Amino acid sequence: MRTAAPPPAWPQVLTVWTATPVATALIAVLTAAYVLCALVRLRDGRPWPRSCLLWWFAAVATTIVALNSPLATYSGNLFWAHMIVHLLLITVIPALLVAAAPIRLIRSSSARTRTAVTSAVSSTPFQLLTRPAVTVPLYAAVLVTTHLTGFQQAMAQHMWIHHAETVLYLVTGYLLLLPLLGNEYVGRHLVFPLRAATIIACMVPDAIVGVTLMMSPHIIAPAYSRSRPDWGPTALADQTAAGAIMWVAGDGLMMILILVIAREWVATRESSFGGWLDGVRARATIGANTAALDDDAAALDAYNARLAALHHMPRPHHQSEESVHDDRPHRR
Repeated sequence: MRTAAPPPAWPQVLTVWTATPVATALIAVLTAAYVLCALVRLRDGRPWPRSCLLWWFAAVATTIVALNSPLATYSGNLFWAHMIVHLLLITVIPALLVAAAPIRLIRSSSARTRTAVTSAVSSTPFQLLTRPAVTVPLYAAVLVTTHLTGFQQAMAQHMWIHHAETVLYLVTGYLLLLPLLGNEYVGRHLVFPLRAATIIACMVPDAIVGVTLMMSPHIIAPAYSRSRPDWGPTALADQTAAGAIMWVAGDGLMMILILVIAREWVATRESSFGGWLDGVRARATIGANTAALDDDAAALDAYNARLAALHHMPRPHHQSEESVHDDRPHRR
């Protein structure tokens, strides 16, 4: 049974940190492994991008804030503080981890790791777990289950549920964003419009959960009201603030991710809209020759061949001579 620690007085708020020995040890081990892989590449004359290193340490710093800072301490007493931690765990930290590209780093460290990582990301379970058809419903289910049911009350009473929630948020957010952001190696390439559409779809459960918490006249998790500090808001005001954070800040973060995806799309100058649409575009432009439309030489040759073929096509009988420009003499 979990017993909430009594909240400190207001002047001590910023000095109260909580310890998480297991999580801290795991973060240290993963960071050491990441840096070691980067050093291996550097030794081989293939330095790892500094930006990826910065994203990794930003993810580590944000994780420490979410798990050990005063914000984490008060997440067990104030629903709005828990909601901020929730957004850090399910959106911000996963986005930073994907930007750090640890899978790509491990894969490029050696021939052995390349084979192992390629096999892992090509496996059916991995491909299934990173498909938007799976990750979006999972994201929605996690949000609704952990906020609009008795989960919050149970979490406030049992520490193991609290730990499970932390892992669930991190894994759910990471699986969702892994094929959507950056150039992380995931065994396949999602076109940019599908990436943006996936993020937009995730804004719906954010709004549903946020509005429900804001509009509900009942306290969903009474444990927060019993353990909140004297200087904190009332239980209902606390719940309303949590809902507003979920809706406004949650969807705001999603909008930032959409802008990041749009920027990547412009930077890569990718004109692909998906295999089926590209096939239609190619057939309409260059006919049966499905050479790469955006390959300059092949596209130009195919396009010229298509124009030549169209030029020599017989004129439809119902079409008037004035509507067709043809330099050849016509038989009367």
